Amino acid sequence: MVKFFGVRELLELLRILGVEEFLANLIRYIREDYLRWPQFEKIARVASHSPNGVIELMPISDGESYTFKYVNGHPVNTRSRKLTVTAFGVLADVRSGYPLLVSEMTISTALRTAATSALAGGCLARGSSSVMALIGLGAQAEFQALAFKAGLGIKTLRVFDIDPAAVAKFNINMRGLGVEVISTGSIVEAVKGADIVTTATAAKRNAVILTNDMIGPGVHINAIGGDCPGKTELDRALLQRSRIFVEYLPQSRVEGEIQQLPVHCGITELWEVLAGRRPGRLSATDVTIFDSVGFAIEDFSLLRYLNDLSSTLDLHREIDLVPSLEDPKDLFGLLRAVPTPLRASKAG
Repeated sequence: MVKFFGVRELLELLRILGVEEFLANLIRYIREDYLRWPQFEKIARVASHSPNGVIELMPISDGESYTFKYVNGHPVNTRSRKLTVTAFGVLADVRSGYPLLVSEMTISTALRTAATSALAGGCLARGSSSVMALIGLGAQAEFQALAFKAGLGIKTLRVFDIDPAAVAKFNINMRGLGVEVISTGSIVEAVKGADIVTTATAAKRNAVILTNDMIGPGVHINAIGGDCPGKTELDRALLQRSRIFVEYLPQSRVEGEIQQLPVHCGITELWEVLAGRRPGRLSATDVTIFDSVGFAIEDFSLLRYLNDLSSTLDLHREIDLVPSLEDPKDLFGLLRAVPTPLRASKAG
């Protein structure tokens, strides 16, 4: 039998732990795995692009466990009341190849993206940061807000979205969660006075959400909207002026904001900062950018966390994804037990 976390199980888990405690623990798990970076077998995700969006597979292994995630990104889905992103993932034992856990990862991906953003913000933003601007209030926005509250203590949000319904949705969802929300009429107004700026738009195109003149000294930018070839959010001049940090350079070169820059420009991977191998912020006036596209190690951490929780909280279901055989060589023998006898088709 294989452990299974569906939407029902995950929501019950979040009800018991609370979203902020879950995020705080997940930040710790992601940090632990980034500090083991050299142990992982890493590849950029495998993407299948279409006019409407992209479908991706994201595998990774540390030699003992193997995980992969299936995930899509289809901004057009909202027109038919479908989610932009859906996902599921698998954790398997490398020694046997047997799957140990299958999990929904639609909600979980939003959680792990936010947790990774907060992890990066914790080592790149100024320690005195207290105000964050959120540009784009789609499905990821509330998760980002709570992750930065749990990880950095951010309690004031300046927000903007071109869709008034998205602003209304965000304000309703954030009520009673201990965060002050200030709705603004423009991006310029939203980023004014912000210590951290998170961009999370969904349109699949090269866009300039933040221009160089909008960002003052010392700001940390959490750029999570650009995540595929031909989709960016930041002014090239802003990139050239900033210290830039990514998850996995070979993937970010193709999908991140840095697809706008020449290959020889200096970029630092996040694990190097966490491990103390390379510096992050050098001064209070540095503009830092976490150019996040999402990487498989973060899904690995999430699935590892869920698997550990399944050992302490009896919330998962079990599914017979792998057959149980008395004789491992007799797979066909299972068919002899089906109610309707198997009959060979008549020839001729």
